Amino acid sequence: MDLKKITSPELIHLDVDVNSKEEVLELMVQSLYENGKIHSDKEFMKAIYEREALSATGFENGLAIPHGKSKTVKEASVAVFRLKNELTDYESLDPNNKVKLLFMLAIPEEEAGSTHLTLLAELATRLSDENYFNQFLTASTSNEVYELLGEQEKEEKEVIQDAEVYLGVTACPAGIAHTYMAAEALQKAAKAAGVNIFVEKQGANGIEDKHTAKQLREAKGIIFAVDVIVKDPERYAHLPSIKTNVADPLRNASTLMEQIIEKGKSYDGQVVNNDFEEVEETKLSFKNEVKNSVLTGISYIIPIIIAGGMLLTFATLVTQGFGLQELYNTPGSWLNMYRQLSGGLLGTLMVPILAGYMSYSIADKPGLTPGLAAGFAANMIGSGFLGGMLGGLVAGYIMKYMKIYIKPKGVFAGFVSFWVYPVLGTLLVGTIMLFVLGTPVTWLNEQLVSWLDTLQGGSALALGAVLGIMVSFDLGGPVNKAAYAFCIAAMASGNYVPYAAFASVKMVSAFAITGAVVFGKDLYTEQEKEIGQQTWLLGLAGITEGAIPFMMNDLIRVIASLSVGSAITGAIVTTAGVGLSVPGAGIFSLFLLENVSSLMGIGVWLGSALLGAAISTVLLILTRKNKLSKLSEVK
Repeated sequence: MDLKKITSPELIHLDVDVNSKEEVLELMVQSLYENGKIHSDKEFMKAIYEREALSATGFENGLAIPHGKSKTVKEASVAVFRLKNELTDYESLDPNNKVKLLFMLAIPEEEAGSTHLTLLAELATRLSDENYFNQFLTASTSNEVYELLGEQEKEEKEVIQDAEVYLGVTACPAGIAHTYMAAEALQKAAKAAGVNIFVEKQGANGIEDKHTAKQLREAKGIIFAVDVIVKDPERYAHLPSIKTNVADPLRNASTLMEQIIEKGKSYDGQVVNNDFEEVEETKLSFKNEVKNSVLTGISYIIPIIIAGGMLLTFATLVTQGFGLQELYNTPGSWLNMYRQLSGGLLGTLMVPILAGYMSYSIADKPGLTPGLAAGFAANMIGSGFLGGMLGGLVAGYIMKYMKIYIKPKGVFAGFVSFWVYPVLGTLLVGTIMLFVLGTPVTWLNEQLVSWLDTLQGGSALALGAVLGIMVSFDLGGPVNKAAYAFCIAAMASGNYVPYAAFASVKMVSAFAITGAVVFGKDLYTEQEKEIGQQTWLLGLAGITEGAIPFMMNDLIRVIASLSVGSAITGAIVTTAGVGLSVPGAGIFSLFLLENVSSLMGIGVWLGSALLGAAISTVLLILTRKNKLSKLSEVK
């Protein structure tokens, strides 16, 4: 393939003099912008940093492949930078990696299965060849590098006759570089071990090199090198398996091959020694499995909550604005139907979807139906959000172990998968939820409601401060999600104060970043100022992620600065007793506040967000000055 199609000599820069990861990323994005490959440099920089937050894009032997997908990309492109000095601050799979050569991939967000993505996959695969990679380090001119990217004769993968067959699946969050490089590493290790391996890539191109029925029959084992959920994992349930992250083959491919070959020795083609779910259990601690389950469940209910909340907001604002209270309460009217639709999303579906996908995270597809049943049972017994979370875990683990002891085999495979799992699983989970856990969980839920209702003064202040810190501590990460789960649980139980604090604090970080780059403009780079001047718009919608690039560049100072202002905002809202019964965040919540008079509620809720943002702005500027002062002293 001709990789010259996705770059040009103008996008290739040799012996660039930079001193930090941040600096080289900015220059690479600027090169793409100046050569007309992206509409907005600041939008693409955001995409780059979002990808950097997922996992390291530095590899080994001096290589790094930063990449991002964004609507601002006009066409798939690659910028190539060779550095004058090695970078030691670039996060890499190999902790000792000193980055010398970088390829920045820019991919249009809507692309999937296109020729451009095929070319990008080809680049990642080629760079796995050490000899090919070294030619970039010794090239004298940009044109020489450009020619290296030209079309090469396709090397057929050698199949060793009469050798054992193994399978692999590779997949990473972005589905680009790591996916293909991990596959190449496994193939090299298999060749060295004298066996065949067929690797299915589940990346941005969709499924590539999909395993055939013949390969699935002949295989002795499979390696899952993935950071995301495997598509159609039931295909491999009969095989011994190893599960690891997508980066591991780049470091330990030969060890992984040795391990799967050892497992394959005892596999006779019929007896299941190990399956996908059992490997998951050995790789994940109980704590991490529960955490992943909760985060998965919450991620699936967020769109439901936002959609339901916005529908309810629309119906409420129309009712209040046009005096349509009677129409709002008349069954069958268009306004009442919107109200019922939003109520169905928030009241009927939210907890079952939470429980269903928590169970799915633990037990895969067989866990979904019993998990949904657990959620409906939680609604029936009045245990609310807490009951749904517990039900999701109960369903997940029941189904996980049911799959171990009741396996779909032979002529009964369909009966087990489509009758035993859903029917027996639902019966067991429903019985436990309704008649065993129902009373204690409902009591616990009632105690939570009672405790929330009694919060006044110092206790309310402390709750608000803690919620504020949690919201801004990791800007949408697990700690933020934990605060969100607590506030939704409180709302589901009839206490609307915590969510009002949550929604107000969600604006603080975005407003503060804008304030810092506006009032401390001499302290920030042009790139930072361009990004920061836009984050207040995200804040209006209750989106905290706009502050992530600033947090990544100066983790401790930014987290501390944002947390102080957020704690003050949360404390004011909870102490004032402002409530919000409509899920959502941002400025849309302004006219739906409860527990206080309209004008006072608006003043407290919005004023506390602005006050917290102002305090965080001052702290961001002061800590930035302190950082620059220390750097100056070092120089």
